[in-house]
This record gives sequence, C-alpha cells and structure tokens, in this order.
Amino acid sequence: MGNAAGVRRDFEALERRRLEAARLLRQGLGQSAVARAVGVHRQSVSRWARELGEAGLRGLRKAARTGRPAKLSPGQLPALERALKRGPEACGYVSGLWTAGRVRGLIEDRTGVRYHEDHVWRILRKLGWTCQRPVGRALERDEKAIWHWKKVAWPRIKKKRSARGAPSCSSTRAD
Repeated sequence: MGNAAGVRRDFEALERRRLEAARLLRQGLGQSAVARAVGVHRQSVSRWARELGEAGLRGLRKAARTGRPAKLSPGQLPALERALKRGPEACGYVSGLWTAGRVRGLIEDRTGVRYHEDHVWRILRKLGWTCQRPVGRALERDEKAIWHWKKVAWPRIKKKRSARGAPSCSSTRAD
C-alpha cells in the first residue's frame, strides 16, 4: 500500500486504528472482520494480534520517530524565524533578499550548526516560509512611457508588409 509521494503519515491516526483493532480483537471478532472494520489488510491485523499477545497495548502504541535527529532544537527555530523576519539588512547583508546561502550562513552564525543549502529549504518550509522571487522591475520604471512606446512608437517604426503582399519565401509554394 504505502503512501503517495509527498503525503505525510498521520501517526496518531495510525495508532488510533491499531488500538481500535485491538479493542475489536479483545471483543472476540475474527481477524478478517476486524480488518474490514478498520479498513486494512488481514495480514496487518494478524501482525497486530501477534504484537498484542506478546507486548499488550504498549506494543501497538506509535513508535518513536526514526531517522537522524534534528540538529536544531525546537527552541532554536523561533529565534531563527525572528532573525529572518528582521531581514537580511539587519543581519549585515547589502540587499533585502534572503537566499538559501544567506539563511545557511545565518543558521551557522547563530547556532554553530552547518546545513547544506538544499536542507535549508526544508527548515524554511517547516517555519512556513516559501520561495518568493522578486519582481525584476526597476524602481525608476515609467509605465506611461512604456505604454507610449508600445502603442505609438513601436507601430510607427515596425516593418510593414507591402500593400500588394510580399511573395512567399516558402519552397513548398508553387508560383
């Protein structure tokens, strides 16, 4: 079965389902009936029944999270977000644009923890930040002048077809 790519598992819901299955098994329902009731394969219920017999309800509780522990503690994340909200200029950068490299440097300066730039994006998403691209427009941009150029100047200087129509340069057209 598994999960679709990018879908996070709800560990609490999975635990509730296992505990519901345990309750039904203790009431005397068969494994197939329990599997239908909680919406899983019978093999899963069989595995849960074996674990229930060996370790009791404690064996069906959710396991501790696996994988490498986070380098940043949960207490360091709010401090990082406060520094990000102050802006890059407040942290000594010339422009007002956060990049992955700058955030990586900020994390290293503040906490001593080094991350790869790709992982910095995971931390930013965890904080609720998204990738924003600045609009590439000059502050001196003159919208009226641009409109005048598009509507007046450009049509005046643009090449025009001759009145009788230019001959085709296509080699497939018969003359």
